[in-house]
Amino acid sequence: MSNPSREQRIGPSILDLQNISLSFGGVKALTDISFDVREHEIRAIIGPNGAGKSSMLNVINGVYTAQHGQITLDGVKFTKMNSRRAAEMGIARTFQNLALFKGMSVLDNIMTGRNLRMNSGVLAQAFRLGSAVREEISNREFVENIIDFLEIQAHRKTPVGRLPYGLQKRVDLGRALAMEPRILLLDEPMAGMNIEEKQDMSRFILDVNDEYGTTIVLIEHDMGVVMDISDRVVVLDYGQKIGDGIPEVVRDDPEVIRAYLGAGH
Repeated sequence: MSNPSREQRIGPSILDLQNISLSFGGVKALTDISFDVREHEIRAIIGPNGAGKSSMLNVINGVYTAQHGQITLDGVKFTKMNSRRAAEMGIARTFQNLALFKGMSVLDNIMTGRNLRMNSGVLAQAFRLGSAVREEISNREFVENIIDFLEIQAHRKTPVGRLPYGLQKRVDLGRALAMEPRILLLDEPMAGMNIEEKQDMSRFILDVNDEYGTTIVLIEHDMGVVMDISDRVVVLDYGQKIGDGIPEVVRDDPEVIRAYLGAGH
């Protein structure tokens, strides 16, 4: 259950999705879905496999364009979002299937998240001109702080491919944090983890929310985790919204229980 200090910090809606519908060919992935995300909250999206959860994240960060509906981000309305614009407006994302550079070190992987923040041109970087050197030093410092925050100092120089899965997921989170996002989209951040790794990741997500003030939208299958860390939950089933509210209310909703335990799943 959210503690009062977190509830007091939650602000007005910064992301509003209205009547979002998405089809691939004749197959409906999302049908007329509306919900909002408030500043500083942890907003979970749950539902059985094939419910449309990842499609929803892909609409939010511009990977997919919904055929119908509208996204309002920070008061600006979009019928079409694209990935570049989403990133520039402060939306970062982690992926279910890790898209890390396996041969590169932890430090270099997280540094790739700083690309949007680099102002100096390619020539300045190539010739190590003053402005580029200063910028690299400050970006490196920022990344080192993330490495400390995620408690992966011992692995900074290790190629990511050699790390255990739970730590690779942490590096993926670090790379997203390097973008300094206002809204962080987490696609099953705990998939494939053991209990201890899940506890660690839950703690880091709460810390990101508290210390960085980042708004978090997360897809998660583990209901225990969802109940523990989220402020509000939206439930999808077969591409439709069947529940929305605080975790305790959603958990006891007969339609939600049916979707999770029903014969179709």
